[in-house]
Amino acid sequence: MDFDQLQHAIAAADYGSFRQAAEVLSIKQSTLSRSIQLLEHRFGAAIFERSSGGVRATPTGRQFLRMARSILEQLDTLASMTRATGRGEAGRLAIGFCTSLTTGNLRASLLDFRQRFPQIELATVERRRTRLATALRNGVLDVLIIVGNLPSPSSNAKPLWNERVFAVLPAEHSLAAREAVYWTDLRDETIILSQYDPGQEIEDLLVSKLVSPVERPKIERHDVSRGVVKSLVTMKAGISLVLESDIGANFSGLVYREIRDGTGPSMLSYAAYWQNDNENPALETFLKLLSERYPSRHLAT
Repeated sequence: MDFDQLQHAIAAADYGSFRQAAEVLSIKQSTLSRSIQLLEHRFGAAIFERSSGGVRATPTGRQFLRMARSILEQLDTLASMTRATGRGEAGRLAIGFCTSLTTGNLRASLLDFRQRFPQIELATVERRRTRLATALRNGVLDVLIIVGNLPSPSSNAKPLWNERVFAVLPAEHSLAAREAVYWTDLRDETIILSQYDPGQEIEDLLVSKLVSPVERPKIERHDVSRGVVKSLVTMKAGISLVLESDIGANFSGLVYREIRDGTGPSMLSYAAYWQNDNENPALETFLKLLSERYPSRHLAT
């Protein structure tokens, strides 16, 4: 089917005149008239009643024109979506992460992305780093946003942002009265950490700050989520350490205090990782947005 013929018929119906429709479409009236005649011949029915005053759709023609409009609208949508997908403005993007979405840069980035590219379906997955890395290699995920390094010869990395480390304390804890907590203040505490990321990175940071084992607090590792860890803190089982993006999850009876050393706040770095052979246009669009929001930095090693 020549879809121009459908457009000619719709224009003739809209203007009630072959002459006016031809003028609007910038074609000769004879061309439009011949086009509609071929369309009527093809379907074996008169679409228009012709008169000296113009044209009017027949009962069969009105039904035909309704279907024709629907077809052209769907074609326009298909063309628009195809072009948008090619430009990375539509499609699907799967993001894996090991952080909280209650506040912070990842939440802000995803909100910005959804607002700017509403046609891209955004899928988010929170899992352990090893499972996320497997999903990335298998093509199930397009990009990971995680703390620390992801050694892989087939992946690219982009440094993003730093987040401060906070102590999670019961409101009546003696350290809660301070404006900030130093690593050396933790010596006699029990630190509860999740075995999920970024628990290991936080523990590694603690060990690097308190080199001597005698200065370190007792560390308990639990195979539970960060939310359950906070519940344990409310039960006075110990205190915990979290990153800045996690402090938006409010638990009654808990307070957050920044962890510092002699030079200032202690921080961990986030980075984005993706496979070299991933050709998803939506991924390129997301990476461009991250580059705008977080200009290039050197990835810590």
